[in-house]
Amino acid sequence: MDVLNKQQQLALIQAEDLGVKFKAGRRREDFKSILFNNRGNLGEFWALREVNFAVASADIIGIIGSNGAGKTTLCRVISRLLRPDEGSISVRGEVSALLSLGAGFHRELSGSENIFLNGMMLGFSRRHMEEIYDDIVNFAGLWDFIDQPIKNYSSGMRARLGFSIATMLEPEILVLDEALSTGDAEFNQRAIKRTKELVAKAKAVIIVSHDINFIEKNCTKAIWLDGGRVMAEGDPAEVCSLYRQMVEAGLLKKTSKKRKLRLKKTDSKIGEEVVILAQNLGLCYNYKGKDFWALRHCNFTVKQGEIVGIIGPNGAGKSTLCSILSGILKPDEGTLETKGKVSALLSLGSGFNKQLSGHDNIYLNAMMLGMSKRRVDEVYQEIVDFSGLGEFIENPIKTYSSGMIARLGFSIATMLEPDIFIIDEALATGDLAFYEKASARIQEMINTAKAVMIVTHSMSFVQKVCNKAIWLKKGQIMYIGSPEEAIALYQADIQRQLAVRAAQ
Repeated sequence: MDVLNKQQQLALIQAEDLGVKFKAGRRREDFKSILFNNRGNLGEFWALREVNFAVASADIIGIIGSNGAGKTTLCRVISRLLRPDEGSISVRGEVSALLSLGAGFHRELSGSENIFLNGMMLGFSRRHMEEIYDDIVNFAGLWDFIDQPIKNYSSGMRARLGFSIATMLEPEILVLDEALSTGDAEFNQRAIKRTKELVAKAKAVIIVSHDINFIEKNCTKAIWLDGGRVMAEGDPAEVCSLYRQMVEAGLLKKTSKKRKLRLKKTDSKIGEEVVILAQNLGLCYNYKGKDFWALRHCNFTVKQGEIVGIIGPNGAGKSTLCSILSGILKPDEGTLETKGKVSALLSLGSGFNKQLSGHDNIYLNAMMLGMSKRRVDEVYQEIVDFSGLGEFIENPIKTYSSGMIARLGFSIATMLEPDIFIIDEALATGDLAFYEKASARIQEMINTAKAVMIVTHSMSFVQKVCNKAIWLKKGQIMYIGSPEEAIALYQADIQRQLAVRAAQ
């Protein structure tokens, strides 16, 4: 008992029988539910139940589990954004949390202005922020973009900036909820090095990630959550191995018991019809009288039957290209021709009303995208089944994790059956089972869609699913062609950059 008490005294975080519940069903603020059948309150849902764990100084804790397992809720409790409904949690130390991309960022302000805004919101003086400003921007690698409004940043660029601010402030406890899921390979290597430097100063880091290999290699301890309960905790290799086995066997609460997904290399017939033709494509942003070319001199074609992976570091122009392809942005130079209906899934939660339930958002999003209510009625259950969110579908979107939002957004978008489907990092926060399931759906789509273009930092995805790749860097196409060749060239470039940084 004395040993246990001593361990508890040393713990920075101590959770005992922790429980958090949400009310399911609609609430009064869900005003748009009057468009649909109101089924009333469906009772309570426990997001966490009987959770016990401790975090000591110098721990790097990896939290894994399927979407909806309770990971994001746990992060919010640790960050003091939620209070437990039962049990207790003690947090000894200053907490800095990066729980969602762009949280706390003002879209109309520049990256530079947001650095000062975020720092001072966290209680630091302007003088202190001025002292560490260069370090933040250097680490983020965003000097070329720092005077651009945040609204022009990709999700990966926002992740870079948010992580750089949070870690330069050196909190006693750092909480990262999928904050690096959209980061490129070079930045992620530097980010984990920075994380270990924080831990070396007797601080603790909590990392939520669906990248099991990352957790296994870089964490000192792992916690596996499923259905709001701790299934296993301890040595990362042992916990991650057990989790993989359960995913592969289809035995987790959110995975299908009917089939085991084994993704195969895409085998599609590439036709001669050109469905996308880009000639000398360029887009320029102007902010406070300064021009910045996000894309320049981009030439490429996409033929029917091609699944194109778009790769490159954060800030390369990938999201800008997707926005042009989907018609959200107009190019400032060059021309773009597309043949057929284009649908895009460009950001997590875009178009979702956080106060509405998942059910209402299915209708709201699908009808905004041009689907009739009758058609939504026909495919509604298929959307819910594919997303695997049946038990959460009556909960407000504001209670969903980023992974759950990704599931629902993807499930709605694929029901539109577009000719050209554009996906920008929309699956980055999906769990293992859903990621593979979504990848298989993309491969199936090529039988009906003319082409699919996907922005991703997953090289294994590009190798398996894509039959063509475009490597972008600083707004220009460095290579277009074989996925294997594109990946080899991109990874060699990353190693060169790391070597240069190490030499500095």
